[in-house]
Amino acid sequence: MRARIYQPAKTAMSSGTAKTRVWLLEFLPQSPRDVDPLMGWTSSDDTQSQVRLQFDTREEAEEYARENGIDAQVRLPNRRKANIRAGGYGENFATGRRGAWTH
Repeated sequence: MRARIYQPAKTAMSSGTAKTRVWLLEFLPQSPRDVDPLMGWTSSDDTQSQVRLQFDTREEAEEYARENGIDAQVRLPNRRKANIRAGGYGENFATGRRGAWTH
């Protein structure tokens, strides 16, 4: 069995970083998905592709894969720099602001 270990990125619909601190072990599909000719639904006989295991640290995920004989590939996350402005959001509404406030 092949799997990948990664830390998920934040969703595009949110500026928060919830659900991005855990590490996931996700199995790669062993067989392609089939299309049902009558209904058009896709299906697969590979049940391992539905399994996603969560771990607190990368080391725990790697240890689990090693103990269970899973060939796991680790993908390290790309870290973003924090977008912190000097005055913060409240600076937009400061009473001592110099210059005209425009949209």
